[in-house]
Amino acid sequence: MNRTQRPSLFGISLDALTMDETVQRCLDAVRRGEQIEIGMVNAAKLVNMRRDPRLAQAVAGCDLVLADGQAVVWAGRLLGVRLPERVAGIDLFMRLLAAAQTADIPVYLLGAEQRVLELMLQEISARFPELRVAGSRNGYFDDSAQETIADAIADSGARLLFLGMTSPKKEIFTAGYGKRTGAHVVHGVGGSFDILAGITKRAPMLWQRMGLEWFYRTLQEPRRLGKRYLTTNVAFLLMTARELIRRTPSPALSANRSH
Repeated sequence: MNRTQRPSLFGISLDALTMDETVQRCLDAVRRGEQIEIGMVNAAKLVNMRRDPRLAQAVAGCDLVLADGQAVVWAGRLLGVRLPERVAGIDLFMRLLAAAQTADIPVYLLGAEQRVLELMLQEISARFPELRVAGSRNGYFDDSAQETIADAIADSGARLLFLGMTSPKKEIFTAGYGKRTGAHVVHGVGGSFDILAGITKRAPMLWQRMGLEWFYRTLQEPRRLGKRYLTTNVAFLLMTARELIRRTPSPALSANRSH
């Protein structure tokens, strides 16, 4: 899809792709030697993008921007923006790891604390024993080290790069150094490393389908996440309501058009 034809939600151009289509797009990029950077948006990130211009610019500059949150898909439907399904970052991560193992595509994993990274690598080795891990590094580094890290990833020969870092760090790294890494696909997977390492638990499928994955996470870390999710969810509801009002013609205007 041409970038100018992408549907827009809250001023952000999104890619109306299914999970299968996204995986295929990534594999095609590897096969053709192209480079694509993936941006994932959920309700909280869309709110934060309005508050943080650097984050907004980094996401908007990605080659693919996908609806990672179910609330984004629902808001799209309410506002007349067709998004076929949620493409969850962790699910795309797992699908690409499986595809990389099958096609012998080398991967690099960057992010999390060293202990979490090691636990995740053990889990990945158990699930994907034939996967070629070209390299890995924890996500604790100063901005001044970004260039050196990007060069190390390029030297590793990795074709898929997964960033297990929080926003906006992963988006800013992608925008600034994604191309320099030489990876054909750069995918920011957020807290997926923690989930694979067994540090945090993912919500059951029913909770995911109901759009309550954020609430499940809050129950695990109420002090850290409670206020954050409450404020961003309320802000997202207000954003959606304002946009719905803006897009709905007034009765007077509709009557004038009918004459």
